Amino acid sequence: MEKTAADNNKQKPEKRLSRRKFLLTGAALGGGLLVGLHVATRRDLLGDPSVFPAHDGEVALNAWLKIATDGTVTVAVPRSEMGQGVYTSLPMLVADELGAEWGSVRFEQSPIERVYGNVKTMADGLPLDPLDEGTFANFARWAAKRMGAGLGLQLTGGSSSIQDAWEPMRTAGAVAREMLIAAAAKRWGVEATDCEARNGQVVHNASGRVAGFGELASDAASAGPPSAWPELKDPSTSTLIGKPLPRLDIPAKVDGSAQFGIDVTQPDMLHATVKVSPVFGGTVKSLDHETAKTMPGVYKIVGIANGVAVIADSYWRAKKAMDAVSIDFDEGTQALSSQDIKRQLTADLDSQDGHAFDERGDVESALEGAAIRLEAQYEVPYLAHACMEPINCTARIADGVCDVWAPNQAPSVLRSVAAEVAGVPKEKVRVHTTLLGGGFGRRFEMDAIVQAVSIANHTDGRPVRVVWSREEDIQHDVYRPAALGRFQGGLDGSGKARVFHARLVSQSVTAGVAERNLGLKPGLPDKATAEGVAHLAYEIPTRRVEHVVSELPVPVGFWRSVGHSHNAFFSECFIDEMAHAAKADPVAFRRGLLSRHPRHRAALDLLVEKAGWEHPTAAGVGRGVALHRSFGSIVGQVAELRVVRGKPKLDRVVCVLDCGQVVNPDTVVAQMESGIVFGLSATLFGEITLKDGRVQQSNFPDYPVVKLADMPRIETHIIESREPPGGVGEPGTPPIAPAVANAVFHLTGQRLRRLPLRLDTSRG
Repeated sequence: MEKTAADNNKQKPEKRLSRRKFLLTGAALGGGLLVGLHVATRRDLLGDPSVFPAHDGEVALNAWLKIATDGTVTVAVPRSEMGQGVYTSLPMLVADELGAEWGSVRFEQSPIERVYGNVKTMADGLPLDPLDEGTFANFARWAAKRMGAGLGLQLTGGSSSIQDAWEPMRTAGAVAREMLIAAAAKRWGVEATDCEARNGQVVHNASGRVAGFGELASDAASAGPPSAWPELKDPSTSTLIGKPLPRLDIPAKVDGSAQFGIDVTQPDMLHATVKVSPVFGGTVKSLDHETAKTMPGVYKIVGIANGVAVIADSYWRAKKAMDAVSIDFDEGTQALSSQDIKRQLTADLDSQDGHAFDERGDVESALEGAAIRLEAQYEVPYLAHACMEPINCTARIADGVCDVWAPNQAPSVLRSVAAEVAGVPKEKVRVHTTLLGGGFGRRFEMDAIVQAVSIANHTDGRPVRVVWSREEDIQHDVYRPAALGRFQGGLDGSGKARVFHARLVSQSVTAGVAERNLGLKPGLPDKATAEGVAHLAYEIPTRRVEHVVSELPVPVGFWRSVGHSHNAFFSECFIDEMAHAAKADPVAFRRGLLSRHPRHRAALDLLVEKAGWEHPTAAGVGRGVALHRSFGSIVGQVAELRVVRGKPKLDRVVCVLDCGQVVNPDTVVAQMESGIVFGLSATLFGEITLKDGRVQQSNFPDYPVVKLADMPRIETHIIESREPPGGVGEPGTPPIAPAVANAVFHLTGQRLRRLPLRLDTSRG
């Protein structure tokens, strides 16, 4: 017997987000922000102590830290922990300035409050040259940060965690330190300048008197912050920042007590799994669930947007019942194939005007006058995130309150979305951010949140945990976009690069993310589309980098290093092609274009030294180089490889990083290694293809990632620097693909311009 979702009153479609509501909310926030734009002070960084809940004798000195009577210091961490180490590195910022003893430092996931908003991502989203320190650029960044402070969006992404926290969290520690010193000085009747805080105590140097932070915290809180703003420590005096400290989240991950989203359990909990249209935008036409609803453990079968959910008393029973549901989808007309997509990208690149992100001089004239002229076109496919932890979310709606447990990268957005779907005020939504088993931008998306809260509307107050199958995860991702890059270059008679022209085409990631999750259309060009090609450090006098936005129905989203992930492949391979056309060594060619960029040159020089570039490679070994700046950090990589059974086999990767001031070097090294592994998966294997509107890949056998046997030896070298911190979560990914492709060319003479890399074995 067939029934449509509309015919079955148990199968109510999930509540869709009100775009108008989001637009009006954003306008109201923006209007309120403009009023206060000029009156914000540094003291806003501290926040009100009341926003950080204190328990069992704890005293909050500001929104960032609280101290217990036994001296335990607990730091609020407003970013999501997805393996990048923020549960350690962010507390280090506070503890170093505070003078805490590291063994007494703990962390808590912060509540959702405006003071914890990520302002760095707002400034980084502007379509500006990241090295432009001109008046207009600096004002635009300042205004964007003030807007970010007003909006208070808590986001984890863009390798921004340390960069965003560098001032507020150190400031919070420094102010608390002065408060504790003032309390001790008052108690002892001495000058505060004669006291100092170290190892969790305030010490009066002259008399040797000592008081622990725990016994001073209450007096310090009563007195409030100092009238004079304290100076932050000089990096040379740091006791924690820059040291390889053990991560605070590791013990729980080792003993199994760490809670990821998929680990969430609640009393009387139900389980659900989902199936949605295999074609993007498809809807349920009809379904037959008569057999499924009588299977053991099945609680309900309900309609959701574009699909169906089965709720049962265990995940396995929900999955088995879902297998018994017969669904007829209305697939519309979106029967696209990968070939169709490439044809549209090519047609758009041929015919559409693009936005010029970087333009200097007359490119056409310079190309006509070039002694050597070359052209190349590059291509990358869609990519899935394939996080180790499948997409999941647990939700409960009871007594007018909505609880959501989820691995997520945007808790403030999640709260608004959950409130809309649950039909409750956002103040009645409690967000419990768990550990993330991989994020990479995927967990900024709200699709699983909408599903779980919608399904919870049908569970009579019982919590329900929604878990996607791996097949649903890969076939209903928000993908790294497919893209084409068409490049032209010109050299003068001496082999010097004189002109660089790039035309890029892809979907707009930022537009897709904003419209799906916020109901907003960004008003500025999407700088993520051209980042990694626009504003290169290479000193080529005439250049133009333009991007054409292609409209396609495939959902695209943030993917580790976003536009840099593929644009670095385009740009660094083309720079290598220019070097070859100039008959120059690839390193020497690059160095010659970096005379006004000392940090880039220093990174390149250290890279070639550590890689032994001046020594010839062994027979049968290819070597390639790439140098790329992203998220405020400069990363150079040299890849060495052989060809084994017709495929590249990596032996060694040498990585050099200048990320400014380092907080925890062990974490930095781990992130470089992680980024290289992630990038290698895309370089050697990653590809999402479509046929008849369907994603063809479904699990790791046909969407493989790098395995242990594929792994090269990785050597990471960090440049010591006192510059402000750059990011480290993403910058390790972009250079690996071009380094490998350039190594393949060095070894085989084949210039591979498409990812994943596939050798033409017919050429020997």
